[in-house]
Amino acid sequence: MENKVIKVKNLIKKFGKLTAVNNISFEVEEGEIFGFLGPNGAGKTTTINIICTLLNKTSGDVTLCGKDVGTQRNEIRNCIGLVFQDPTLDDRLTAFENLHFHALLYNVPRNLIKQRADEVLKMVNLEKRENDIVRTFSGGMRRRLEIARGLIHYPKVLFLDEPTLGLDPQTRNKIWDYIVKLKESSNITIFLTTHYMDETEICNRIAIIDEGNIIALDTPDNLKKGVGGDIVTVSSENNLKLKNYIENVQKKPIIDEKGESIKFEVKDSSSFVPEFIKNCPVNILSISSRKPTLNDVFLDLTGHEIREETLDEKDRFRLQARTRMRH
Repeated sequence: MENKVIKVKNLIKKFGKLTAVNNISFEVEEGEIFGFLGPNGAGKTTTINIICTLLNKTSGDVTLCGKDVGTQRNEIRNCIGLVFQDPTLDDRLTAFENLHFHALLYNVPRNLIKQRADEVLKMVNLEKRENDIVRTFSGGMRRRLEIARGLIHYPKVLFLDEPTLGLDPQTRNKIWDYIVKLKESSNITIFLTTHYMDETEICNRIAIIDEGNIIALDTPDNLKKGVGGDIVTVSSENNLKLKNYIENVQKKPIIDEKGESIKFEVKDSSSFVPEFIKNCPVNILSISSRKPTLNDVFLDLTGHEIREETLDEKDRFRLQARTRMRH
């Protein structure tokens, strides 16, 4: 029997005249890894905060585990875990004390707290720092500890809001290996928001969101198949003539034109490229081909690439205020 652990229907969230989430609908199945892929400011965090009862919706219907986000907030909070973008650790406590306190709040059996703390600390490579004060940790170490804290109580639904932002690739890969194993062994539903393309490859399904709108929702493979064919990148001594040749003679649409190279797609690059080089009217400097990626999907759907995460003025003010309060 199909079980939808999260149901979102016609969700709208406005901040004054700004529409942050624009009438979106989707469902998340129990036990899947569901990815929310989009650039900074697309509406990812706003949506996740509404589902987690941290932000009121303007309109629409949202339920989690059959509970309504507007009227059953306590019931929802008892069955979720959340790793925030912003730091929420108590930096005057040790790593273990942060985990212990969180485990008590979520009613983890006392005889299991040390075992689970050891497990998640080892996963994020902090097992030797469990008795150290968190204020001595680097930014990356604090992020790893927050992820460990979000996992310690084995929630029914684990929300990860840009969980590996700023972490090195090795640590990111290790965290995701553990999360996949945790999902498989405990049937935990994982809701991931990210702008890292490679992280969404592990998702069962992905919703691509841009400017508050869901513009695609499918499996990673199906989304990439939708782009069609292989991606060819080529540069020449005269890219204007090259572009005209591609569009007019080869009848291939330009996907992207940036810097010194031009991208376009073909059905089968192995047979296409030799003939293309042979008949091209300008001298080719470089040419390569590859299978489509999720970045190509996003570019194809939106006309632009996912932008790097940056702090806007409101973010800077919030972080500066938090720093002043701590000191």
